[in-house]
Amino acid sequence: MIEIIRVRATPGQIEQMLQELKFYIKVAVDIEHRILAGGGEMHFYCEQALLEDGSKQSDIWAASFRPDTQQIIYESMVNLRPRQNRSMEIMDVKIREQVAAIIMEFLG
Repeated sequence: MIEIIRVRATPGQIEQMLQELKFYIKVAVDIEHRILAGGGEMHFYCEQALLEDGSKQSDIWAASFRPDTQQIIYESMVNLRPRQNRSMEIMDVKIREQVAAIIMEFLG
């Protein structure tokens, strides 16, 4: 189940987001509106939830988060963009910092 998070997630919301993959949460973050979608099997589903919520694709970045270790993995097909990012990994340090700050604020 995909959850859209605008404030710190409750333990129940985190448990819901962990249902699919057990140890980590696939997330997509809108760095402009400072919201996060998490859960599900693929980052794509989180991205779609944010797009349906009104986010712009250029503002959405994806990562995976392990609540038990607080580790963030910045790789996803969602991040592959010829004009913005030529890798599945988020290469821009500033964007990585913004994504990490939102993930830690809402899920950490």
